[in-house]
Order: sequence, then structure tokens, then C-alpha cells
Amino acid sequence: MSVRFFELSPDLAQHSTPNPKIVTLWAKFYHDDAICQDAKRLILGMNTGDYDRCKQQWQSFNGESNDKALTDWLIALFNGLFTGQTFDKTPTVLVRGTGEPEYFASQDDKPARIEFAHGFFASSLHEISHWCIAGRKRRELNDFGYWYVADGRDKDAQQLFEQVEIKPQAVECLLNLALGRFFYVSQDNLNADFDTTSSTFAQDVYAQAQHYLQNPNTLPTDARRLIWVFLDMTYQL
Repeated sequence: MSVRFFELSPDLAQHSTPNPKIVTLWAKFYHDDAICQDAKRLILGMNTGDYDRCKQQWQSFNGESNDKALTDWLIALFNGLFTGQTFDKTPTVLVRGTGEPEYFASQDDKPARIEFAHGFFASSLHEISHWCIAGRKRRELNDFGYWYVADGRDKDAQQLFEQVEIKPQAVECLLNLALGRFFYVSQDNLNADFDTTSSTFAQDVYAQAQHYLQNPNTLPTDARRLIWVFLDMTYQL
């Protein structure tokens, strides 16, 4: 069954059957005083001119699909927000990787590093989502202490993989939608040698994303902050 993630978009134009209730949920999120103040507290750590330039640049993209331009923009924004952030988190930098994604915990007072795969914008948002979900303790561990089995997992390993991916991909879904982009769920197992049609992974990610949107207090703190910033960049609801 096809799962239409765009139906959770804050943009009515992306809905096949417009659902004002979804748009209202996004507006409530953006105008929620606690979320707004916390996000603006984060933004205060960034040079105001740099934040405004990021906003103007994003709005000028107008559907830009060039990964180099998009990732340059996201690196500038993320690093401006989180490299100097010390009020409740270890400074973290987003880095364009040339190989597979990897997270390096902070060492010797250097910022932690999120390296996303092959310079892909989709990978950058995916790895940021894992970082949001990981929380303070697991951010002290390389790759957040995750196990990883490469493409070609057996049925049991794939089920376990999907269980731990539901929340990160739900966050990734909302980050994409807040930027006015489509989201595509990833089961990351193209070489599976078993029937995957019974998987409910896409539906589970959709349900979790909808739950987060309806209950933003259940989102990780940095996910809330970034979703608000992305909305501010894109819609200003």
C-alpha cells in the first residue's frame, strides 16, 4: 500500500485532498510559545546576519535540486546554529562525507561530527534525524552506539532495523516537509532475498510522524528546534 507522506505537509498545495487540520497543526507548532522561544534561544547563538542570509538563500532556491547548493546551505545553517551551542549540548558540526555516513563523538574538546553520505542532501537530513533522536548519552558514542548490518539483511535483521528506524525517519519526514520537500521512506535493503511486501514500515513511519505533529512535546528537543527553524525559513506560518 502506497503511503502518501505529502498529506502531512504544511503546504495545502501538496495535498491531493486538502486537509486544513494538518495545516492548523503546523501553524500551532510554529506559534507555540514554548517551542518558538526555545528555537529563538538557539538562533541567538548564530550571527543574525548569517541567519537572515540563510533564510534569503533558501527562499531563493525555489525548488532547487542541486545537492551541492542544498548541502552548502544546510551546512552553513546547522553549523551556525550548533557549532557554538553550549547552553545544553556539545557543539556539533555537519560535514559533507565522500563515503558512508558516520558520526564521530567529541574528543579533545573538538566538536562532534555528523558526516553524511556522498554529499547527498537526503542523507544529511537523515543523519541529522538520527542525531536528534540519539540524545545526550548516545551522542557521546561514535555512531551513537548503533549496530549496523549492511544491505542484504535477513528477515529478522530487517525487522529489527525497521523498528529502530521508525522514529528517526518520522523526524526526517517532518524536517523535509517543513522545508517544503517530499519525503521518501527508506528500508535500505535493496538486496533482500525474502518477501518484503508484508512490511508495515512506511505506515509506521507515517503514524509516528503524525503523532509527533499532533504531540510536539514528544519530539526530541533539537528536532523541535530544527523543524521550527525550517518552517521559519520556508513558510512563516
